[in-house]
Order: sequence, then C-alpha cells, then structure tokens
Amino acid sequence: MKRDPLIDSINSAAVAAEAIAGRVLENPIRTPDYVQRVYAGVLGKIIGVYLGRPIENWTYERITAEFGEVDYYIHEKRARDLVVTDDDISGTFTFFRSLEDHGYSPDLTPAQIGNTWLNYLINKTTILWWGGMGNSTEHTAYLRLTRGVTAPDSGSAKLNGKVLSEQIGAQIFIEGWGLINPGDPERAADFARRAASVSHDGEAIYASMVIASMVAHAFVEPRIDLLLDTATSLIPADCTINRLISDLRDWRTAEPDWRKTRLKLESHYGYDKYLGPVHIVPNHGLIIMALLHGDGDFQRSLSIVNTSGWDTDCNSGNLGSILGVRNGLDGIDDGPDWRGPVADRVYLPSADPGRCISDAVRETYAIANAGLILAGEDPIKPKKGARFHFEMPGSVQGFRLDASPETAGVATLRNVLGHSRLGDRSLAISFRRLALGRAVRLFTPTFAPPETINWTTGYVLVASPTIYSGQVVTMEMKADPDNATPVVCRPYVSVYNEHDELDRVYGQERRIRPGEHESVKW
Repeated sequence: MKRDPLIDSINSAAVAAEAIAGRVLENPIRTPDYVQRVYAGVLGKIIGVYLGRPIENWTYERITAEFGEVDYYIHEKRARDLVVTDDDISGTFTFFRSLEDHGYSPDLTPAQIGNTWLNYLINKTTILWWGGMGNSTEHTAYLRLTRGVTAPDSGSAKLNGKVLSEQIGAQIFIEGWGLINPGDPERAADFARRAASVSHDGEAIYASMVIASMVAHAFVEPRIDLLLDTATSLIPADCTINRLISDLRDWRTAEPDWRKTRLKLESHYGYDKYLGPVHIVPNHGLIIMALLHGDGDFQRSLSIVNTSGWDTDCNSGNLGSILGVRNGLDGIDDGPDWRGPVADRVYLPSADPGRCISDAVRETYAIANAGLILAGEDPIKPKKGARFHFEMPGSVQGFRLDASPETAGVATLRNVLGHSRLGDRSLAISFRRLALGRAVRLFTPTFAPPETINWTTGYVLVASPTIYSGQVVTMEMKADPDNATPVVCRPYVSVYNEHDELDRVYGQERRIRPGEHESVKW
C-alpha cells in the first residue's frame, strides 16, 4: 500500500488537503490518561445522542416492532442524517462555558451560570426546545431570566410548579461537571446542583447530581454498585430518585431479564404517574436500569436504554458518557465501529456561531483544561495550539475522505502514532491503485455542510465560517519513508457560489519526497 503524507497538524481552520497519484487511582487529573478519559466521556455522550435521536420519544412497543433491538445506528432506516444539531449536545458544551467565562471560579454560582444562558441563547432559535412558558421547562426558565429573575429562582418549583420543574432538561446538560472533577463525585454533584438549578428543581436536580457524580467517580471506580452507592449518598435519602434507584437494584438482583425490569419500571414509575412532556423520574430509571443490566458493556447498555424508548437520545447520551469514562476508548472500540461514522463531528449553535462547527477533540480539551485549571495545573495546548492536532488516539476531528466515484475504495484515513515534529500522533492517508491524474481528497467542515441546507426537523443550525480571507493556514505534512515515489499535495477550500453550490479553490502544489517533511502555509 502506498501512503501519501501524514498530516501532523493544521493550525487555523483548514478545510482540506488533496493528494494526487491501567488506571492510577490517586490524583486522576494529574495522570497521563486524564484527557483521554475525558475524550472517551465526550465521545460516549455524542455517540449515545446520535444513536437515540432518530427514535426520540418512541415507545418500547414501537421500537421493538420496527427494529427489534437497537444495536447500532439506525438513522439511515429513518432517512435521517447521523450528525445533527441536538439540545443535549449543544447545551452540554455551551452552558459549561460559564466556568471559563467566570474565571474558572470554584465558587461559580447558579446566577452566573444563568447569565451564561442569557449570553449564548438566541431566543426561539438555539439549543433549547422552545415549547413556551409553562410547557418547556428550559424555555420557561429562560423567560424568567430575561425578565430579571436570577437563578436558582428561575428554575424553582415555587415559580414554575413541581411538575414543570422536574422534567428531564437539567440532567441532559450535566456531564461536563463530572468530567472536570475526576475522582471527586461530591464536588461534581455540587457543581451539578448549581447548574441544574438554573432551570429545574427537586427530583430533576437530584438526578443531575447522580449522573455527574457517577461520571466523576468512574475515573477511579469501575464497580457499578459503588458508583451508585456514592451517588445516592449525595442526595436526600427520602427523595424519589433515591427510592427509584434502590428499587431498580433490588429488581436487577432478582431478575436478569431487562425487559421484565422495564415492565416493573413502567408500572411503578411510568409516564402515567410522572406527568409533563418528559419527566425526569421514568427516564432516569431507564439509565440506571441499562447500567445495571448492561453490566458495564458499552454496546449492550446503549442497546438496552435505546430499545426501552421514551427520551432515547437524552438517556443514551448520559449513559454513554458514564461508560465512556468508565471503560475508556478501548471500551467504546470493543464492538462495532461507533466512532468512524461520527468522525468526532458536533454542531454547537449559539450566539457565538464561530463555535458552532466543532469536534469532540476540541470540546475535550476545553473541558479537560478547565479541570486542570481548577486543580491548579497548566492547561494543555497540543502542537502549539494547532486547531487540528489529532493527538487523541483514533481522532480525525471531522476529517473524512471525499466519496468521489473516481477514487472510491482506493484510500483509507486513520490516526497513527508518530510522524510528528510537534506531538505524538498524526492523521494518515493511505491509498493504492490510484489512477494517474486522479486525486484523493480529505476534508472537514468549517461552515454549514450542504446536507444541512435542507434540514426541516430538529434544532436550527446557526454558524459562521471558521475560515475566511485574511487567515493564514499552516499545514504540517510528511511523506511516509516507505513510499516508492514522491507525492504531490495541495490544500483547497470548498466555497459556496451564488447558486449555493460548492466550488473548490486551490493552493499551491507541493511535491513531497519519501520521508520528507513539509510545512505548507496558505
């Protein structure tokens, strides 16, 4: 197999390049694998959301009738895109920015997190389900905030009523507070309490504390029973969430069949007893049920929680994050290819549209660096702060091969060790039997991709280009020493023309000999 250059890093928002024919239990934030475990937690979140999104709010009966068990992505069967805008993802990574925006204060207040909501939300456009006052919990809290009511009053049951304040929204935005507190579930739960109180109250806050606690504790504790013991010790002993978890643990001990446990859950804690659009109690129950019956296996647990129905993307995202941290990247990769179709891609539409086009690695370092700063450590900037650096194992940061018929099947893209002057890893493009005059192209989005133009469902995509005239893009590339001949490369950007069609604009060609390293500026 012949290989073209391995991409070491790309500084700035470069679009593409074209090639032509053991865990450490003490101080986990200071261990070498901390950032990688955060990355696994972030990946687990987005994989879970994308898996559950096509069947959000379906019943168990409808899911099993149409799909049997949900063992892998089903978006194509629903004629949907896999990578889409979603409140679970946008809210998690956007509202977490309150920590950075307020100087990484360990004493961050609910009122400050509420100000972050006001800073980044665009009314009736970004992140939230805009279902109206008294119907959507988050929209109600937002309206309170805009009218001068500060958090936690904005999310209180006193103002919004018990049912509305105990819907699912607080829990779905919460994992970041666990990821910055590895090995410290108590502190994670306290941060989660503050963040959840902006929009929710009561059982919704307790459920959020449980999720954040388990994310934090999973850095150092793989035993699910101990994760639950610790998490439930941090919330009131007499609350519904605590009773729910206790019942589910008893039912799991007595019954190995998750389907029978699901029936008990629906009978005792179902939507007929916990009212509103999407109540926290039944859905939190599905997360705990799948955690217990899945025995820690990433694929099996996500299959159970998604097949069970209700708010599938929310439940699957929370569970995926817990198990991502617990099992690490190996646990995600021990099964079908979850990561390949996603390619690290996320959309984060907000009032800061330059952050909309993002990726799992970028969000990982934003979270991990927040954790490091809180711990008094220096933040990490791989490869001198390069926008694309590929330092996480298996990461591609949105880069994919162009599915051109002229080169179909001749190229592969993968993350590899070495070949870097600045770090440890690179993005490798390998190709063989490429006809003369043909090109292998790889690209990553820096603005709304064509497939998003016709989106008619879901959340609005609000984005500004992350690459534009006046920027200097630097690309570090190396040709594999085993290449038999030089490889010619050139960067390109795809630009929307007046017909909203993409035209390619090319930079200068570079001829790279075997083993040669090139720094290309454009």
